[in-house]
Amino acid sequence: MADKQAVIIIVLCRLIHWPLSKLRQPRVIAEVIGGIVLGPSVMGRIPGFTDAIFPAASIPSLNVVANLGLILFLFLVGVETDLRFLVSNWRVALSVSAAGMILPFGLGCAISYGLYHEFHDDPSTKPIAFGTYLLFIGIAMAITAFPVLCRILTELKLLPTRVGVIVLSAGVGNDVVGWILLALCVALVNAGTGITALYVLLVCVAYMLFLTFAFRPLFLRFLEKTGSLQKGPSQSVVALTLLIALASAFFTQIIGVHAIFGGFVIGLICPHEGGFAIKLTEKIEDLVAVIFLPLYFTLSGLSTNLGLLDSGIVWGYVIGVIAIAFIAKVAGGAVASRLCGLLWRESFSIGVLMSCKGLVELIVLVRLTLQEGPRLRM
Repeated sequence: MADKQAVIIIVLCRLIHWPLSKLRQPRVIAEVIGGIVLGPSVMGRIPGFTDAIFPAASIPSLNVVANLGLILFLFLVGVETDLRFLVSNWRVALSVSAAGMILPFGLGCAISYGLYHEFHDDPSTKPIAFGTYLLFIGIAMAITAFPVLCRILTELKLLPTRVGVIVLSAGVGNDVVGWILLALCVALVNAGTGITALYVLLVCVAYMLFLTFAFRPLFLRFLEKTGSLQKGPSQSVVALTLLIALASAFFTQIIGVHAIFGGFVIGLICPHEGGFAIKLTEKIEDLVAVIFLPLYFTLSGLSTNLGLLDSGIVWGYVIGVIAIAFIAKVAGGAVASRLCGLLWRESFSIGVLMSCKGLVELIVLVRLTLQEGPRLRM
């Protein structure tokens, strides 16, 4: 079943991307559109299509494969990112990250008032306190879709540029803060306290310090002894490196930060000396980009039913949320970049890139509704 699904997804995404490539659109756009086409919005309306091609029992297995690919992709993004550029641009990245969260968060909290009072009496929703709902909507508006951002930067070959490095750094900080706020939101839903969010923050800091000052020197020594820095990684070294990335992803998932950041930080500590990073990337990049990533980005559309947007009020709020999510992010990122001395062209590029939305918000929603109990199903 999984092989048939993978063939359908990959072929459809390639077909959709062909006309979009003429407009210089990254492949991720075609993959998200492909998911919507295969989902209940289009093909799912054909009687028997979903049960025959994407039965509910097969989705968990497909999700596991897709998330594995996403972790490996973020690991590769980390490998291709030079830490020296991250350090040299940390002030601009911090400003962009902060401004890109505060403005959307505030406007998201504002529109949450109307959303809550319009839909909280709907029979299909469950009771929830307005304060928690406000916090959730604010978080959803403030977070940047980090996987989408990385995919766009990679496809447009922006990772080595100053704009790419600033956006990547800001995106990392943006999303780590977002997941900490999410932990606070979950704690409030479960009648807990903010101590959970503090725990996530402290463990994240401790883990980063451990990787930087304890694990990285040992890893470099191992690579030197095996000759991987001079001759490139052998198959055994590649296998060990990937296992370390997956173990790191498992740990960050446990502490309350998404697994993708575990893979990303292991990629960051991989050395660039001797072409190790380039040779490692060459060994696994095509497999991840061609097979795994289309599965992940397409799966988001399989659960998207545009037919539920069936009234003028609903469409009004959809347009309002989109406007806030885009304009606030672009304005915050662009103004912060300009105040840090960048050109207006660079500033607007950073603002537009920081406005990537969609998949991370779905992850937030799924985590809250499926893992934290029925009180948030709204």
